[in-house]
Amino acid sequence: MFRTRQRIGKYRIERKLAEGGFATVYQALDTIEGIHVAIKAPHAGYVTNQILSDFRREVRMVARLDHPNILSLKDASFIDGHFVIVYPLAEKTLADRLRSRMSITTILSLCEQMLEAAAYAHSQKIIHCDIKPENMLLFAGQILKLTDFGIAKIAQKSVQGAGTGTVGYMAPEQAMGKPSLRSDVFSLGLIIYRMLSGQWPEWPYDWPAAGILRVRRKVTPEFVEFLRRSIDPVPKGRYRDAMHMLNVFRKVKQGVVRQKKLTLPANRMILQYRAA
Repeated sequence: MFRTRQRIGKYRIERKLAEGGFATVYQALDTIEGIHVAIKAPHAGYVTNQILSDFRREVRMVARLDHPNILSLKDASFIDGHFVIVYPLAEKTLADRLRSRMSITTILSLCEQMLEAAAYAHSQKIIHCDIKPENMLLFAGQILKLTDFGIAKIAQKSVQGAGTGTVGYMAPEQAMGKPSLRSDVFSLGLIIYRMLSGQWPEWPYDWPAAGILRVRRKVTPEFVEFLRRSIDPVPKGRYRDAMHMLNVFRKVKQGVVRQKKLTLPANRMILQYRAA
């Protein structure tokens, strides 16, 4: 839709960052504030009343979410005839970060941040419905922020969906149009498992999943059980929501931290022996 160096109000387009089914995200310069931002705009061919209604719903939904691990909005308006949503510009996505190795300390930190974000959304009765690495943005200092609530749904007693989400990340029941808070738990569990194993569990999600030996080498049996329950294909077998999941994570995380501290002296002794 937009070209490099094109001006949209006070913003000057610099490059395209990503393109989805209904919208494209650009990097732009705010020529007034002198900072870089991300601009999300619907594709020209899809600017219908329904799409604009969906975008307005996203804006209203995100505007009420006040949490350090949820991406905030800078602007949402019609500019030069284009409806755009403006966000702070991240350094990269979690999907980008997954291409390189991470220490267990970094993994635990990012996991806790994504769970914090989802737990807060769930406390506001919001199901994200599209939790995936591409929707987790990383800022300076390894600060993670969850974004793209465009297809999120307000949790009610009975939520009727249409299988919205991203294949490979969504829970089986969500693919059948019946998302719930437990569906977000499943997506979070898949991502955490991927961070530890380097592999994605695949349908029919039999346990143990591919890469389990690598996971067991990095974490405690309690943490492995936490993962197994998170990605149980049967919704009732999972944690009831991200708040429940976060509380359990904090407990099993301590075991991993203690295990890591215990192995450090032994590793130092090995290094000293080799040096000698």
